[in-house]
Amino acid sequence: MGRTNPTYRDALRAIEERWTEFHRALRRRDQPRFDRLFEYAREHADASGLLNHQNPLLPALFSIDLEQEARLDDHEKRLEELEQQIADGDTDRQQPAGEDFTGEPE
Repeated sequence: MGRTNPTYRDALRAIEERWTEFHRALRRRDQPRFDRLFEYAREHADASGLLNHQNPLLPALFSIDLEQEARLDDHEKRLEELEQQIADGDTDRQQPAGEDFTGEPE
């Protein structure tokens, strides 16, 4: 029988394992962000596996970029909706006088 080649998911898991020390050295607040980047890469593992690139890190980085681009699109859409509500004067929550934007008394 012939050897089987490792899958893209195997390669991605190996990359994540190589970055374990980096992950541990990050500040606690940044560790979930780091984990999220690998989640993004795993979400596109099927497409990345079809690419069969010689360097599996490149499709992982591109997958991360795609997910972050989607998040930016969502934020921009939400911002436009909020700006439109303000322009229309249709704000459900108007800021009471005497409070700053955090909701704390001035």
